[in-house]
Amino acid sequence: MNIKAVAKLAKVSTATVSRTINGSATVSPKTAERVQRAIDKLKFYPNTNARALGSGRSNLFGLIISDITNPFFPELVKAFEDVVVANGQEVLIANTNYDPERMSLCVQRMMQRHVDGVAIMTSEMEDRFVADLSRRKIPLVFLDSAPPGSRISCVRIDYTAGIDSAVNHLIELGHHRIGFISGPMRLASARMRYKAFMESTVRDHLDDDPRLIVEGNHRVDGGHDAMQRMLASGVHPTAVLASNDLTAIGAMGAIAEAGLRVPEDISVVGYDDIQLSAFTMPPLTTVRLPRAKIATAAFQALLDVRRGEAPATGAEKEDMIRPTFVIRKSTGPAPRP
Repeated sequence: MNIKAVAKLAKVSTATVSRTINGSATVSPKTAERVQRAIDKLKFYPNTNARALGSGRSNLFGLIISDITNPFFPELVKAFEDVVVANGQEVLIANTNYDPERMSLCVQRMMQRHVDGVAIMTSEMEDRFVADLSRRKIPLVFLDSAPPGSRISCVRIDYTAGIDSAVNHLIELGHHRIGFISGPMRLASARMRYKAFMESTVRDHLDDDPRLIVEGNHRVDGGHDAMQRMLASGVHPTAVLASNDLTAIGAMGAIAEAGLRVPEDISVVGYDDIQLSAFTMPPLTTVRLPRAKIATAAFQALLDVRRGEAPATGAEKEDMIRPTFVIRKSTGPAPRP
């Protein structure tokens, strides 16, 4: 079935069918409804590539993430896809695995498919890739930090608020010797969480023994190894704050292997609130990042730039997302000396 058959059944020109398919405001609602009935009756599926050539838009938005194996990102992908599809658009997903070469391939795919905008939910984007996309006037939105430039927006996470809520909770439980397992320090988001924790150490007069700070890799094995190193160093924290939930889950495993209990001997707090966190043993106390809010803010920023509802130069839009704190069973009163 082709566009001519649709036009014949709807008693309009093929140009009117094309304009209807592309959502043109020049087609009256009555005519558009007649064309749509013909499309449905004939089971006509428009060629999306042809539509892109005709309208100059692909109705396709790119989403670049760091690690598809981290449950935080599939949950973010689902939230982003939900809001994009609800707006009649499509999603092209790319996973970098923290690899610059894969990032290069991801950016090439986005340009080859003529995406209408890209949400970059990763920290390792190099300037040259940003320049490649910007030269093609593709709207961009970044998570956490964005380089200056036209058609570039940013969705920021208030990491300090999340870390402060976790530290305050532990202090209220009597903890002052609090360990911290960071993410890879090459990542901006990991550095932001580390900085927030170090500021709380000074402000709240916590134990500043350097052995209480260990770097992980944002994965379960990294949290496990980091917790083992912390315990092997001779320091014994009464609580540990992890840079993300996978790290916290790995740390809980290492604590159990050492013959210690959570939370009776060591309380553990995560960050992100992935779905798995509610089902660990014990359920994980954590800082919740609202994936739906992040995804909606990112897509709306791209859409506003594409529609011309944001300035054409400079930083387009900035949204600040504030985490919330979720108390479960992995935290408890500090053990008595």
